[in-house]
Amino acid sequence: MGGRVQGVGYRAFVFNLAQQYRLSGVVQNLTGEVRIDAQGETGLLDAFAAALVSAAPPLSRPHVVSCQLIPLREAGDFEILPSAESLLAQIHVPPDNFLCEDCRREMLDPEDRRYRYPFINCTQCGPRYTLITRMPYDRPNTTMSDFALCPACLAEYSDPHNRRFHAQPLACPVCGPQLDFVAVHRQANENASRDAALASCVAAIRRGETAAVKGIGGYHLICDALNPAAIAQLRASKHRPHKPLAVMFPWQGEDGLQRVRDELQLDAVAQAALRDVSRPIVLIPRRADSTLPDSIAPGLNEIGTMLPYSPLHHLLLDSFAGPLVATSGNISGEPVLTDNAEAQARLGKIAQSFLHHNRTIARPADDSVLRVIDGKPRMLRAGRGIAPLEIDLPFALPQPLLAVGGQMKNSIALAWDKRAVLSPHIGDLDAPRSLEIFEQVIADLQQLYDVKAQAIVCDAHPGYAGSRWAAKQGLPLHRVLHHHAHASALAFEAGLEKTWLTFTWDGVGLGDDDTLWGGETLSGRPGAWRRVASFKPFRLPGGERAGREPWRSAAALCWECGLDWHSSVRDAVLLKSAWQHGLNAPVTSAVGRLFDAASSLLGLIDTASHEGQGPMLLEAAATDEAAQHDLAMTDLPLHKNDNGLLVADWTPLLHALRRDEVPVAKRAMQFHLSLANLIVKQAQRIHADTPFDAVGLTGGVFQNRLLAELALRQLAAAGFEAHLPQLAPCNDGGLAFGQLMEAAHRHG
Repeated sequence: MGGRVQGVGYRAFVFNLAQQYRLSGVVQNLTGEVRIDAQGETGLLDAFAAALVSAAPPLSRPHVVSCQLIPLREAGDFEILPSAESLLAQIHVPPDNFLCEDCRREMLDPEDRRYRYPFINCTQCGPRYTLITRMPYDRPNTTMSDFALCPACLAEYSDPHNRRFHAQPLACPVCGPQLDFVAVHRQANENASRDAALASCVAAIRRGETAAVKGIGGYHLICDALNPAAIAQLRASKHRPHKPLAVMFPWQGEDGLQRVRDELQLDAVAQAALRDVSRPIVLIPRRADSTLPDSIAPGLNEIGTMLPYSPLHHLLLDSFAGPLVATSGNISGEPVLTDNAEAQARLGKIAQSFLHHNRTIARPADDSVLRVIDGKPRMLRAGRGIAPLEIDLPFALPQPLLAVGGQMKNSIALAWDKRAVLSPHIGDLDAPRSLEIFEQVIADLQQLYDVKAQAIVCDAHPGYAGSRWAAKQGLPLHRVLHHHAHASALAFEAGLEKTWLTFTWDGVGLGDDDTLWGGETLSGRPGAWRRVASFKPFRLPGGERAGREPWRSAAALCWECGLDWHSSVRDAVLLKSAWQHGLNAPVTSAVGRLFDAASSLLGLIDTASHEGQGPMLLEAAATDEAAQHDLAMTDLPLHKNDNGLLVADWTPLLHALRRDEVPVAKRAMQFHLSLANLIVKQAQRIHADTPFDAVGLTGGVFQNRLLAELALRQLAAAGFEAHLPQLAPCNDGGLAFGQLMEAAHRHG
C-alpha cells in the first residue's frame, strides 16, 4: 500500500482488520509504503482488500500500489514485522495533526492518567512533520527519542489493539515532555513547571501581559483578545501597528464554534474550514455586535480566526475562558522561532513571560491561512497541518527538480518522478534567519523524501536571495519569469489540457523586457506563455520603497498625467525631479501599485506599516453597504501598442478616484468594479482574435475577495469558464510550485 500510510495508525488498522476477517500473514513498514501479505478464504480476502482503502483511518490516504498472488504458507497468526528499508522509496511525510476528540476527552477526564497533560496524542493526532528527523517514521527518528517510554506507555505502544500502537510522539506526565514558565520582566523572576506553569501563564495574560507560548511548529505571541491595552502593548513592542492579528477562540458548544458565532459571521464553508483537520486560520467577517476591539484588525472587517489545535492550546483557552490573540512568535517577516533560548533572547523585548516546553521542534511550521472566495476556501499561506503539501503529477519528470520560489512569502518545492511537495511557508528572504531556514528546509525535504535534486528552478530576477543561492549550487539552473510561474501553477490545478487566458496581477515581478510586470495577461499553457495584454506602464519613484509607501504610486500616476499632486511628504519636490530624470524610477505595469495609489488618493493611507495594507483598506472601504448603490463603472480604454500588446489605460480611474465630492466607499467600489469589467472586456477582445478554453485569475491581487468574486461573476455571465487557485496560494507562496510546472513543460 502506498500514499499516506505511515504515522497514521495504518499497521494497527491492518492487523485488527486481518483478525476481523480471520486472516494470517504479516504487515510491515517499508520506506514510505506498507507491505501486506495475507492469506485466508477468497471471499474474506476480497472484503479485506476493499476495506484496506474504504475503512482506513481518517488521517490516512492509502492506495494500492500492486496486488499479486503469493505462495500459500503454513497458516498462523497475523503479525506486525519491524520496519525495513526498500530499494525504491515512496516516502510520504505526514503534516502535523490537530488534537483528536478521543484524546481531548481523555485529557479532560480527571480519572484518566493523562488528565490535563498538554502533550497527549495518539496515531490520529499530534505533531509529525515538526518532530521527524529522518525516515522511516519511527520513534528513534524523531525528536521524541530523548523521552524513554514508561512501562504504561510502552504497553500501549506495543499493543496492536490500542489506538496508541506505534504512535511515535506517545508520552504521558511520567515520561514525556513538560512545560516550563518563565517571567522575565518582573523584579523577581517567576518560574513554574508542569500544571503550575500553565496556571502562571494564564494569570500573566489576565494581567494584560504578552506571553510567548511554544506550540507545535513554533512560538505564538499571545495576549487577551478583549483587552485593548494588552493589544496596544503587543503592537508597540513588536513594531506592528496595523497588521491584522489572528485570534484563537476557545472550543465551546457541541461543534466547538459557539464562541466564534458570538463574534463573527459564520457560513457553512467557513465553519467547515475552521473545523478541518488542518485547523487553519480562516479570515471571517465580524458581526456588527462583535466585542472584539477594532485594534485586532484596524480598518478591516475580517478577523483571522482559528480553533485550538494542540492539547496545550485547548488547556490554555479552556483555562482563560475567552479568545486570545495568537500571532506568530517571530521578528517581522522571519520564520517563527522554535528554540527555547533563542525565542527568549529574541522575543524578550516583546513578551513579558514565556511558556516553554522541552520537546524539540525539528523545523518551523507557521499556521496555514485560508480565505473563502467564491464559496471555496482558498489558500493564502500553506503551513502547519497542510504542508508539506504532497501533489500527484500526471506526468513523470526526467530528473528531480528543486524550485526555490520568490523573495517574499517564500516556500520551496521539490519534484521527482510523478510527485511534487510544496514546503510550509518560510517567510521573506531578506533576513539571515529566513535564509538559514530556507537552506534547512531545502536540505530536510531532500533528506526526508530521499530525493536529491539534479537541477534547480528559480525566479528570473537575479537579485532575489533564492536566485543567488541557486546560482551557487553548481547544478543546471532554469530561470522562470515570475508571472509565468503564477500562470503555470493555476493551469496545473485547473487543467493542463486547456488553452488559457490568465490574468497575473500582483505587486511586481521581473518581465522579459527588464521592466517590472504586475498587470499581465498571458495566453497559452505551461512552457508556452505569450504576453498578450498589460497595463499602461508608469515609473515608480523610489523603486522598491513604493511597495511600503502608497503615496509614491499615487504621485507617479498624477505626474504621468500632468496632474497636480499635493502632499505634505518631505522631499516630494526632489523626488519628482529624480522621477523626471528616470533616477531610481523603474517602469512598471503592476496592478498592485494601482491599488496602492487608489488607497492613497482616497485618503486611506500614505505610508504602510505592512505589505498589502493599502489594498486591504481599499477592499474594506468598498464593502461598505453605502457603496453598493447608484454606481457607474469607469470604462478603461484598450489599444494595441507597436508590439501588438493590448494595453489598458488606467487614466480614467485616476480621474474617478480624485472626485472628492463622491463618498470614499463609492469610489473604492467603483475602482473594483472597473477592474472586474476590464477583465471581461480584455477576455472578449482577445477571444475574438485568439480563442482559448478558460480564464485564470492569479497573483497576489486576487487575494482580494471583492475583486475576484466580481470578476468571476462577470466572466461567467459573459460565457467564460473561469478559475481561481485553491490548492496552492495565488500569491508568491505558490511560486515554487508554478516554477516546477513551467520548467517541467519547457524542458521536459
